[in-house]
Amino acid sequence: MNTSEPIERRSLLSRVVGAAPTLVVLALLGGVAWWGHSTGWTLPKRAALAGDKKEADDWCAEHSVPESVCVECNHKLAPHAPAFGWCSTHGVHNCPLEHPEVAQLRSVPTVTTDELARVKRALEFTERPENSPRCKLHARRIQFASAEAVDKAGIGVDVVGTDAVVESLSASGEIGYDQTRVAHLSTRAPGAVFRVFKRIGDPVKAGDLLALVEAGDVGRAKSDLRQAVAAVDSKTQALATLKASGGAVIDARVREAEAALREARIRVAATRQALVNLGLTIDEAEVLNATDEQLERKLHFLGLPAHATKSLDPRTTTSNLLPVCAPIDGVITTGDVVTSEVVDVARVLFEVVDTSRLWVTLDLSAEQARRVKLGQPVRFKADGGKEESVGVLAWRSTQADTKTRTVKVRADLHDPDGRYLANTFGTGRIVLREEPKAVVVPNAAVQWDGNCFVVFVQDKDYRKPDAYKLFHVRSVRTGAKNDTHTEIIAGVLPGEVIVTKNAEVLRGELFRGNIGEGCCSGH
Repeated sequence: MNTSEPIERRSLLSRVVGAAPTLVVLALLGGVAWWGHSTGWTLPKRAALAGDKKEADDWCAEHSVPESVCVECNHKLAPHAPAFGWCSTHGVHNCPLEHPEVAQLRSVPTVTTDELARVKRALEFTERPENSPRCKLHARRIQFASAEAVDKAGIGVDVVGTDAVVESLSASGEIGYDQTRVAHLSTRAPGAVFRVFKRIGDPVKAGDLLALVEAGDVGRAKSDLRQAVAAVDSKTQALATLKASGGAVIDARVREAEAALREARIRVAATRQALVNLGLTIDEAEVLNATDEQLERKLHFLGLPAHATKSLDPRTTTSNLLPVCAPIDGVITTGDVVTSEVVDVARVLFEVVDTSRLWVTLDLSAEQARRVKLGQPVRFKADGGKEESVGVLAWRSTQADTKTRTVKVRADLHDPDGRYLANTFGTGRIVLREEPKAVVVPNAAVQWDGNCFVVFVQDKDYRKPDAYKLFHVRSVRTGAKNDTHTEIIAGVLPGEVIVTKNAEVLRGELFRGNIGEGCCSGH
């Protein structure tokens, strides 16, 4: 017996009966929609549902202000300023630099040649973020119903001003001594340390005596000089005697005596030079014009500072003393030497460093190195330090490191207060561009929509009691940026008032208008 067909008919009938209420509702809604379309009826606004029919009829939902004062729906209320289009030179719409009358200021400002030169430098310095010429946001205005509505939205404004802008390259670096101001001092002749006057850490001035070395070469050089001077005296007297004898002496002997005297003088010069090579200088005329006793006294403590000889008795003190003196002002950083220690010319006895003169060596990438030039300022801050010191870029390597592929550059740093330690690390900034009076705004003021950067400029009549509360959308060309502020190369002028707090509210209103249902139908 086949019972499936009646069962299927009963099931279908039950589903139709169950769906009947839904079908009826849909039919009614369709009828209402057809009637509303044919008669122009729309759903009442929220204000009408609340019972305020007058407010509901006078409200522009797209621009969130009463429709009767909506300047975007009725341009006659507040006509737009003349449009000047795209400025290809500065990359903004309605460029205030070319057309200062667009600025929202009480009077038309004057754009000076200095300002135009600043803008040119900023644009030529490097590639800057660009706006799209097709961007249309600059034609928009954001309107609020009242100043109270602006305050309620948490919107803050500030006057556009100027400040110093610095663009730089940052790189890690190391501090070291200026190697042209480091002196490694050794004895000029082997011997034994006679006395030590300075130790590690002692500050010294150029010419200060650090130590005395007793060197046999010094005694021999002094003795040779005395002998050479004595020979000159002897040859001089012999020649004078020959010349005084007149014709009794043949000319050949006179010429021989003259030649002998010249040789003696040459010997004096040679022995004097030997002392000079040891750092002991004495004038040749002073040598030749002195008696043997006078010369001996002059040579005994030759080259020693006067204050050092006061404590030395020439009768008991050797004349073989060779001074080791500081050639520059600085600090002794190496001086491990003691009295009676035997030393030679290969050993460094003292290292004197002018610690006020430092080198900062930075490692740059090849791309960074191509942008730097000698003479550019370098600002350096040691690890853990709080203050920066300013130096000057003095050297750039002509090759990259074979392992790291970085290029070393060096800056001269003056550190008279001794704030830095050699062989420590830090961060250096090479200043590539510095503008003392660039136009800057807080970072929060600049908004990006995917095509262009904009700021919101307060209407110049905003503060008037009966004025419309308008904010103009202005495209801007951005430059340098730090943690708090952005340089505005073009787009706004100093003195204009822009939104600096909660600019996202206006940005959201701007985009909401772009995707709305269209402007007020009544206009």
